[in-house]
Amino acid sequence: MPPITRLFVKTSLVYLIASFGVGLFLALRPLVALPALVNGLAPVYFHLFMVGWVMQLIVGVAYWMFPKWSRERPRGYDALALATFWLLNLGLLLRVAAEPAQLVSAWPGWGWLVVCAALLQWLAGMTFVVNTWPRVKEK
Repeated sequence: MPPITRLFVKTSLVYLIASFGVGLFLALRPLVALPALVNGLAPVYFHLFMVGWVMQLIVGVAYWMFPKWSRERPRGYDALALATFWLLNLGLLLRVAAEPAQLVSAWPGWGWLVVCAALLQWLAGMTFVVNTWPRVKEK
């Protein structure tokens, strides 16, 4: 398994555990008095689970298992795969911080940080597609 795939897969497992932790906090809301910030964790739970775990696992396995691009570059460009990793994770972590903060703070910058997070995640998707597209071919 390539090192970049291991990076994606291990990071996805961390996000899986984090999403379950956030889900636990969300389940506790009706039973325990929790800070107002917890009310903004529903989209965080979704993003940690779907982007952090599911998408990251898919990207890592696709990088490893898709057909070879060429003998010289069997998996495409490692730099693009690493750019995908960093853009995806920076966007996700920024979103995890900014989305719930919008509910408890009147600072308009939180909304712009969510937009920046979405842009980073979109760029991650683009780098993944650019690096993977040539590997989707007939046998």
